Amino acid sequence: MEMKRIVRQLALGFVGLLIGGAASAQLTANDSKREEKIRSLISKMTLQEKVSLLHGNSKFYVSGIKRLGIGEWALSDGPHGVRAEINRHDWAYAGWTNDAATCFPPGTALAATWNPQRAYERGIVLGEEARSRKKDILLGPGINIIRSPLCGRNFEYLSEDPLLISSMSVAYIKALQSKDVAVSVKHWLANNQETHRDAVDVHMSERALREIYLPGFKASIMEGGAYTVMAAYNKFRGDWCSENEYLDREILRKEFGFKGVLMTDWAAAHTTVKAALAGLDLEMGTDKKDYNEWYFADPLIRAVKEGKVPVAVVDEKVANVLRVMMVTKMFDEGKREKGKMNTPEHQLAAYNDAAEAAVLLQNNGNILPLDFKKIKSVAIIGDNATRKHCDGGLSSEIKALYEITPLEAIRKKFGVDVKINFAQGYQKQSTFKEGSNAGQTSTDKIDWKLIDEAVKVAKESEVVIIFGGLNHDFDTESSDKQNMDLPYGQDVLIREVAKANPNTVVVIIAGSPVKLSGIVQRVPAILWSWFGGMEAGNAVADLLSGKVNPSGKLPFTLPVSLDQSPAHALGNFPGRDLSVNYEEDILVGYRWFDTRKIVPQFPFGYGLSYTGFLINNFSADKTSYGKEETIHAKCTIANTGERAGAEVLQLYVSDPECSVLRPEKELKAFDKVFLQPGETKTIELSVKVSDLAFYDETKKSWNVEAGDFILHIGNSSRNISSSVKILVK
Repeated sequence: MEMKRIVRQLALGFVGLLIGGAASAQLTANDSKREEKIRSLISKMTLQEKVSLLHGNSKFYVSGIKRLGIGEWALSDGPHGVRAEINRHDWAYAGWTNDAATCFPPGTALAATWNPQRAYERGIVLGEEARSRKKDILLGPGINIIRSPLCGRNFEYLSEDPLLISSMSVAYIKALQSKDVAVSVKHWLANNQETHRDAVDVHMSERALREIYLPGFKASIMEGGAYTVMAAYNKFRGDWCSENEYLDREILRKEFGFKGVLMTDWAAAHTTVKAALAGLDLEMGTDKKDYNEWYFADPLIRAVKEGKVPVAVVDEKVANVLRVMMVTKMFDEGKREKGKMNTPEHQLAAYNDAAEAAVLLQNNGNILPLDFKKIKSVAIIGDNATRKHCDGGLSSEIKALYEITPLEAIRKKFGVDVKINFAQGYQKQSTFKEGSNAGQTSTDKIDWKLIDEAVKVAKESEVVIIFGGLNHDFDTESSDKQNMDLPYGQDVLIREVAKANPNTVVVIIAGSPVKLSGIVQRVPAILWSWFGGMEAGNAVADLLSGKVNPSGKLPFTLPVSLDQSPAHALGNFPGRDLSVNYEEDILVGYRWFDTRKIVPQFPFGYGLSYTGFLINNFSADKTSYGKEETIHAKCTIANTGERAGAEVLQLYVSDPECSVLRPEKELKAFDKVFLQPGETKTIELSVKVSDLAFYDETKKSWNVEAGDFILHIGNSSRNISSSVKILVK
């Protein structure tokens, strides 16, 4: 009976769409013409032709229907660059000579800019390069919550905070899709670990789902207008994400009004009938050699003929595919973006991302910036001074047109005037193994010969810069990190070098949290420069020299140790018996640290500058508000130093008395403000009172309880400059 109910609803829903029902009531005249064309095309298709649009015919392509003028669909990996060309029927690279691309820093670095303009510019570049490569869908952005410091894909996700994720992803999506390329927002939903990612069953409260894990997807679809969504590998509350009726029908389609394509991650389909009825549209990437054997190939045709899947359900999926093809102008190639590759503007955008993402964590004694005109010698130490990273991380790896390493850039920019002494310091000892037992093998042997060489050059130099951190044996798809430690004996290297020369700067190159407790007391300065993309070296050289003033802020909390983090403190990572319970509930990231009064190594939203800022005159426009109103908060911010710089104003809100547990504070607005020396600006930050709500599980709706709320303005979750109390009536 339940299947009959679902089938009846689906059939009626699709008929409603065809005749201009609720799903299409808001369509413009142009939209109406598009839907009419979709109906016409579907009416001319055989069942076999319809189904051919619903599964891949190779690793990254979907068949077209030539007689109806429907072209083949071309997809590409690409959260931070268009991936090099893959062979049609295996994972080997095709060996093209013209598929090198612009490589941006990955997702956490983008979020660390706290600047949606950077996300928008990135989207423009990725859209232009995807079109130049004749791609129709770019698989990204990845917007899963950074729940654990160990998740291997943290580097290509964005943040632990849903508002920061939403702001960056919406800008990225709008820009990229303006170039007639569809995004695929991933991974829907709760792909927060790589360990057992294709089998683990995720359980969380409805409140955690609504407040933490859904908002980024909701914003991406309802504000960003994402054309496609990629289902995750894992299960959610017992059902695979690719065939989860609650996620795919109730939330994605009905609540969010999604009319685009829901596709699988590669090889993430598990059934035909259940997935079809739940709302999956497109199956991609299984390793079955005969594409006709895929769940959404011949088995779907049989399911229709046997009456298990109505034709209306297949038509609904075909309509979704055609709709995305039409809005990206595949039926009007003459008006479609032609694209560009590797322009100077693209390279400048990559540089700007890397430069603006870097986070200055520590600068005791103002050792930074370095005046290379006054320094006679500098020691450059560490494997990451010379290692290139763009081609790592599996699905996010990029064949970059070029990649500037830190040592290359420092030699080119300062080598004429400054003696540069290089030492390896530590060596990459790990190897990464792909497949079912994916992971990194590492001996972490202390190489005293390399350390002694590093100490020698440190003693011979006025200043030392150690480039440490991780590489893509650790920050990678398909495997989680085993711990937060700096690998290859880097702690010992830094200790010994700092003893030899106290003027030691450490630059961390990594995309996810690492343990810094062993070095914060040993060196005066720490700069976190992420994986910086193709312009990594130029950006970090300009940051160290002061040509660029650091303005990045941490998009996640950096713990002192792993057991401070909620998933690990509660013993819920990576789960037990292929099931993981999100017991920390809504207290993810800084919400946990701040509420539980746990002092991290560096808090969410934290980052220093070479200049100073003063936040003053914080106020709200009223003292009390109705639940339908908007709060307009204002403050002044002044640059009190001698360098131009940027500060991120962060507005947090507390609900001190509530019928349910609330986090101590939650980010509700932010603005990155650029100021010249001595300049003062007045900034307004707006928050809808409705956005102060919590999800009420008893009422199954959002609830703003009347009473006092406290607005906080600051530049991190732990550095609040001023607070104001307001009343919600």
